[in-house]
Formats: sequence, structure tokens, C-alpha cells
Amino acid sequence: MKAMKWVPDRVLIVFVLLLLSLYVTSSHHQNTDQKTVSSEIHVTKRVQTNDQDAKVFYKHTWPRMKFGWKIIVGSIIGFLGSAFGTVGGVGGGGIFVPMLTLIVGFDAKSATAISKCMITGGAAATVFYNLKQRHPTLDMPVIDYDLALLFQPMLMLGISVGVAFNVIFPDWLITALLIVVFIGLSVNAFLKGVQTWKKETILKKEARQNVRLNDTAGTSNADHPQTESHINTNQTRRKVSVMENVCWKELGILVSVWILILALQIGKNYTRNCSALYWVLNLLQVPVTVGTSLYEAVLLQKGKRVIASKGDEQRRLHVWKLMVYCTCGLMAGIIGGLLGLGGGFILGPLFIGLGIPPQVSSATSTFAMTFSASMSVVEYYLLKRFPVPYALYFVAVATAAALVGQHLVRKVIAILGRTSLIIFILALTVFVSGISLGGVGIANLIKRIEKKENMGFGDLCSYRVRS
Repeated sequence: MKAMKWVPDRVLIVFVLLLLSLYVTSSHHQNTDQKTVSSEIHVTKRVQTNDQDAKVFYKHTWPRMKFGWKIIVGSIIGFLGSAFGTVGGVGGGGIFVPMLTLIVGFDAKSATAISKCMITGGAAATVFYNLKQRHPTLDMPVIDYDLALLFQPMLMLGISVGVAFNVIFPDWLITALLIVVFIGLSVNAFLKGVQTWKKETILKKEARQNVRLNDTAGTSNADHPQTESHINTNQTRRKVSVMENVCWKELGILVSVWILILALQIGKNYTRNCSALYWVLNLLQVPVTVGTSLYEAVLLQKGKRVIASKGDEQRRLHVWKLMVYCTCGLMAGIIGGLLGLGGGFILGPLFIGLGIPPQVSSATSTFAMTFSASMSVVEYYLLKRFPVPYALYFVAVATAAALVGQHLVRKVIAILGRTSLIIFILALTVFVSGISLGGVGIANLIKRIEKKENMGFGDLCSYRVRS
């Protein structure tokens, strides 16, 4: 069935305490430890002392890159995590970080940076795969560029706000919220998958009944409608080139926003927290992101643009609904930045809840999250937060896994006719990520309690990056 030729993608991103590092890391040169790289960075964190705050330096641990069981097991887990994560549209970061810390031997901060690189590689491969794919039932690309243009800028603004909250909130609260959010999202996605499975079962029964009716009818009466239907289907599923399948104007706007926000974020890394320049650079993100989303919202409200992937007969969206959509994008970014998830975990279920088909939801969410993921990679590279050879190797693993996962799942869905498989993969990936990240978080909290470290709220202004 050609209507079922779609590619379930969404990578998302992502979600391991990555953006937290931007506020909490500072570079500190040290020559006494031979087991770490000479250019390693140290993180400054506030701990409780008698009357003042004392600063402790967190030393990054980069194991030597050599072939062994750690690399083999890590590659297998990374491959599976990327394959399931990109199909489900969540990137696989919740699987990458525990693998990099517990098996390969990286410290948590370096693991999140390499994880972001892997997510970017898998997301980029998924987007490349989707550029030539069409909507499963409509004559449009599988990526809804108008939907991405409405949500992506607000998502990036929300991530900036969430990262600040991440620095302020204590680790025990972040771990608790992470477990609750992951379990809630996985349960919600599973229930949505069950609902979609039931609808697909009903449609398949109706299709079989129609086939039986056509078989019992006279061949002379049945041939003509079938031929006409076949012609219409071919018109709907016409082949188009990649150049024609990309909405270049919307893509150009998103790339421009990406460049502007990246420049502001890089500049902010070289300023003192809570200084006048720091707040100016932060506030400059508001007109860039809000202005872009408002531009798209006005066009949608006037009917000059439409979220066509929903297949709605309604051409114009009400103002209140557009405000709700933009608020949801902002909240998704805040939650993602707070919990270190990126926005993929939130955008995917949100798009499905809005009535977007699973394959379009996956592709559009992955497309949107590619921008924020790649932005983090650029910042991490400039801060020398990860070893490049290790990152390149695991990016290659994640990229290959994403392409293999997309191809295999697309074939399976074409055979079974069950788009709900994407939702079930999403639910499974989120659940496994929640268990693994939650377990690592709890283990770290126990160590901090044993060392009697400060477990209270932090002060954003006490953190700064020193180059």
C-alpha cells in the first residue's frame, strides 16, 4: 500500500544534561594527572563550607582510545540506542550517557558532550533520509516546515531558560523530575500507541471487507473504479526531486535563527554571569525567537500558511490556538533545558497529541531538534569539552545506525501497515532512558550524600566560565 510508504523519524534529540554544562563548566589547566588529557576542562561548582563558598574543580576523565571490550559493548549499545532513538524521534541520549560513563569510562560532563555529538549525527542522517520522503497520504514533504517554523524558535528560547533553571535547581530535584517526566511520557506514548493500533485494526478490517465486496461484484463494474482509484493514488504519490521537496524559504529562516542564537550563546560563554553584557545577550534571544514564531503565527492566522500535515479542512487557525502552540513550544524547551533532554522528548508526544501523523511528527521533530543539537556541538567543540577522535567514532556509529533503523522500520511498516510501531518504539526508548538516567542520577546522589556535599539550590551568578 503506497499510502503507507513513510519514514518514521525523529531524533531528538537528546536530553542528557548537556546544556547544563554551558553554565556550570570552567576551564582550569592542570599538569599533575597523567591519566587525563592535558587540555581537559574543569568544572567549578559551589560546595558548602563554614562561612563562605569554596570552589572545587571537576576534572574531566578521557580514557585512551584503544580496541577492547569496552569499545565493542559501547558500540553495540550506541548502535541500538541510535537506531531506536532516531526512529522514535528522541535521539537516544538517555542511552548514550550511561553507556559512555558506566562502560567506556568518561566523566558525566564529557559523556553528555559526546552524546550530543552522537545525537547530531543520527539526527542529520535522519533528516537527510527524510528530505526525499513524502507525506504518507498528502502531496507534501514528510517534514512539515511550517510546523517547525512555529515551534523551533520558541523551543530554543525555552531551552535557554531551562538551562538557567538547571543550574539553580539541586541535583536531587532534577533527578526526581527526570524520572517523573520520563515515566509520564513513556506511559502516555504507550497509551497513544495502543489507541493508534486499535484504529489501524479497524481500518484493516474495513479494507478486507471492501476487498470481499469488490470480489463479489461483477468484474465489469469493479474494474473501472479500481483503475480510477489507482490513477488518483499515483497522482498523490508522484515522485519529486529533493530540491522540489525542500521548502527553501522556511529552511533559510530557521538557519538564520540558528546562526543568530549560536552567536549569542557563544558570546555569553565569554561573559561573567549576571553581568550587564550577560543579560543583554540573553534578552537579545527574545526578539529573534519570538519574532520568528510570531511571523509564522500571523501567516497561519491569516490563512496565508497552513499546517497541512494535519489534513484539516480548516485553513485559518484561531489566535488562542496559536498562542497555545507557541506556549507549548516554550514549555517544551524549558523542560528540556531543565532536565537536559533537549526538546525531542516533549515535541514528539506533543505533535502526536496535536493530530500530526506519527511519521510526520517524527520527521518534523527530528528536523527541529537538529538545530539545537548541532548548536550544542559547536559550543562544546569551542570549549574543548570532548575528545575529537572518540566523538568522530561514535558519530559514525550513530549515523550508520540511524540510516539502518530508518530503512528497516520503513520496510516493516510497509509490510505490516502499522504506523503505531513508531509510537511503541518511542515509548520503549523513553522508558529505557528514564530507567538508565534515573539510576545513574540516584547513584550520583548517594555518593554526594556520603561525601556530605551541598544538596541545596544553586546561585546562577556564582557560576562562570573561565577560558
